Amino acid sequence: MGKIRVGFGFDVHQLKEQHPFVLGGVRLEHHAGAYGHSDADVLLHAICDALLGAANLRDIGFHFSNTDDRWKGISSLKLLQHVMILLREKGWEINNIDAMVCLEAPKINPHIPAMKTHIAQAAGISGEDISIKATTNEKLGFIGREEGVVAYAVCLIERAQ
Repeated sequence: MGKIRVGFGFDVHQLKEQHPFVLGGVRLEHHAGAYGHSDADVLLHAICDALLGAANLRDIGFHFSNTDDRWKGISSLKLLQHVMILLREKGWEINNIDAMVCLEAPKINPHIPAMKTHIAQAAGISGEDISIKATTNEKLGFIGREEGVVAYAVCLIERAQ
């Protein structure tokens, strides 16, 4: 077996009324959306951070600063594609990704297959190697009040043979 590494990623964004809500590369219909410098896709940001961390390549803020106009409004799928270039340059490939989104609404279960397809295409892996789950915060805290959304991700990467 070649060398393997585990990475962990986390992201949080504020929800704003009448703002687009993009999650896993899918635009969700909702009265509020995640607000940020890029498209504020917390799921993809957490995945990017997990992958970068596993490969010891710093974090998403290091590579895609929120003060850099090149990344303003960009699709986070493009950020993931760039992360994959960085990983492959160092000889790493993804074994799997496991992610959790925490929000009260909207329900994302119906959108998970499309999210997996978008992520798999951007990362150049099989959708079978991606797990996306969702939970609520049981109406507690900023998530429960629908003021924000959080995503967590773990990944396993291995040296390409």
